Amino acid sequence: MGVSQRITTADVVKVAKLARLDLDPEAIERTTAQLAGMLEHFADIDALDLDGVQPMNQPYPLTNVFREDIILVGLDREEVLAAAPEAEDGRFRVPPILGLDS
Repeated sequence: MGVSQRITTADVVKVAKLARLDLDPEAIERTTAQLAGMLEHFADIDALDLDGVQPMNQPYPLTNVFREDIILVGLDREEVLAAAPEAEDGRFRVPPILGLDS
């Protein structure tokens, strides 16, 4: 069976229905052709002799993209809490949001 014969319009309609996709006839034909093209490409890859090729996860070496941690001076806690409408025990005091009285 040829690769292009492995996927049919009926297959695409069935999968679209299962996925609850409302595809018009033009989209069904286009999707069928695209999937058949993908299968042809996979068949080309399957035909390659890859016995001596080592499997890999990543084609390029990865390096850490994170920057070094730099400790910076933050805001003064007392100064920030002094500007708050209410503070208690070194924290902001906010009204309850679940209707519970404190």
